[in-house]
Amino acid sequence: MFTTNNAAEAVGHIRRFSTAWLRQRFPLSEELPNYTWAKLKADLSAGATVSLVSIPQAIGFALIAGLPPLMVIMSVVVGGFVCALFSSSRQMVFGPTNSISIILAATLYSLSGGSFSPAELALVLALLIGAFQVFAGLAQMGKLTQFISRSVIIAYSTAIGLLLAAGQIPHMLGSVVTHGSFFDALLGTGAHIIHFDFNPWPLCMGVVTLLIFWALERLFPKLPAELVGLVFISLLTQHLGLRELGIRTIQDEGALTAAIPSFLGMPFGRADWAVVPPLISAALAIAILGMLEAVSISKTLAAKSGQRLDTNQELVAMGSANIANSFFGAMPGSASFARSATNLHSGAQTQVAALLSSLIVLGALFFVAPLINFIPVPSLAAHLIRIGLKMLHREQIRIAWRSTRSDAIVFAVTLLAAFFLKLDIAIYVGVGVSLALFLRKASAPSLVEYGFNEHGQLSEIDESTSRGNAAISIVHVEGELFFGAADLFQEQVRLLADDAEIKVVILRMKNARHLDATSVMSLLQLHDYLSRTGRHLLVSGINPEVERVLRKSGARKQIGVENIFPAEANLTMSTKRALLRASQLLQQAGSAPSAGVRIFYDRNREKTTGGGGDESPSQAGDHDKPGDYQI
Repeated sequence: MFTTNNAAEAVGHIRRFSTAWLRQRFPLSEELPNYTWAKLKADLSAGATVSLVSIPQAIGFALIAGLPPLMVIMSVVVGGFVCALFSSSRQMVFGPTNSISIILAATLYSLSGGSFSPAELALVLALLIGAFQVFAGLAQMGKLTQFISRSVIIAYSTAIGLLLAAGQIPHMLGSVVTHGSFFDALLGTGAHIIHFDFNPWPLCMGVVTLLIFWALERLFPKLPAELVGLVFISLLTQHLGLRELGIRTIQDEGALTAAIPSFLGMPFGRADWAVVPPLISAALAIAILGMLEAVSISKTLAAKSGQRLDTNQELVAMGSANIANSFFGAMPGSASFARSATNLHSGAQTQVAALLSSLIVLGALFFVAPLINFIPVPSLAAHLIRIGLKMLHREQIRIAWRSTRSDAIVFAVTLLAAFFLKLDIAIYVGVGVSLALFLRKASAPSLVEYGFNEHGQLSEIDESTSRGNAAISIVHVEGELFFGAADLFQEQVRLLADDAEIKVVILRMKNARHLDATSVMSLLQLHDYLSRTGRHLLVSGINPEVERVLRKSGARKQIGVENIFPAEANLTMSTKRALLRASQLLQQAGSAPSAGVRIFYDRNREKTTGGGGDESPSQAGDHDKPGDYQI
């Protein structure tokens, strides 16, 4: 019977569930009850500082992507606001970035000439990217980013920086921008310079811009050098008539007008779905890159601020921001390290700082839009060249290049792929090479043969040491037995078992982990091989995880329950039981009543673990004396 108490309990349960869900999906809700005036002042100051950085960067990214400046500004306003509502990071700032702008420009250029304009394609891309990222966050896939090598990110960031800087040289020369690979752009630019096919006035404007930035940073380090410098140059252009010298301005690329974000709805209709398949690869690559950037940036900020993060929620926040960008006519974006670091260093206390920054940018748009239109393109190009060169972190490159051979290979392959291939493909190449090298390293077991010497102690058997004929071979199995190691494991054990004197093979699997279907089938193939040749396979020391896999796959029944010995509290008891079983099998086969025991173990594992654990030969020597087992 449903009583009042039951109803109250149900209501309480629903309330607790709703509160927990609200806190998980809207982390800002935890901050608001304890929000103070002091925090508001700190967030307002940080938001204003970030907005000063955001405006010149957004205009520069419009130049890179080849999109109207208003689309890029709206990515800062709409995307930044929505991401801050859902983000668990107090300091992360969303918006257009270098990497997203370059990949977007390459994608839009490759699909140019169709029925869709670049702006329409950008909106479809934003929707696809957001859908991928929201799905990844809800599916708890945030931790998968930890399996992508840091060397891939460093190489990709380095390539983006070089591509960004090289791609702006034609703008500084006032020449036609050369599309294609990195080297195509360099060759095209070099041809213009050799033949003096450029206007010297844009080059002078770019050089003057760099000098102004340098002077402002030295004389007024607390001022935003890019914003102040670009405003000053814009005023010069407006009042001195520099456009008459052939210097293009933002107004020539697409005039920026102040506007309130308006909901546009779906960026394509039912008849336009044919445009989606060509965009999926680029959308997935940008989504993956955005996830890596968001997780990397949020973790870096959290390490400095001491905040705990939910990486999956960061993906949901960023995906929601990109979907909102698509609906409000803005280009896709990602987490920005430059603006996020500025937000942290400016004293941001909560996500309110990013919310205020978006609102300040929107308000400033009504005041500075006419002035922005007079910014010279060469000046923006000089600004972007500075950004690109700042992306070259020499210390990180040195670490990635010198740490290990695998890191150096991953770094070089990713860098070259970004130069010669499409940028979205370069991400897949870098991740693929990184995983391939890891699997190669993880799937290379090394076995060393040990035996009891005349003093009853374990010693390594080499070519100069005489071997006693052993009827039993004990193979210590340590580490990951996933699909990459399964075949090598099977082949090495088969090589050991090819000795005609060996009648029983005991696999000690106390430290074996992560068995999968491939490793189980390899184990069964080894069992069948030994059975066909009149030998036996025993398995000892298995942990509950291995036992569960063997039981559910049916391998436990095929090998025989009597031939499998789970690990026990006594470190060597499972091996003793396996040796007793081996003795019974040898007696049934009419073999000699006594035989030596040979032990194999992973030499590298002993060096790293110091010989500890159930699989340690040193412990086996303490407990498994030859006289203990009369077989």
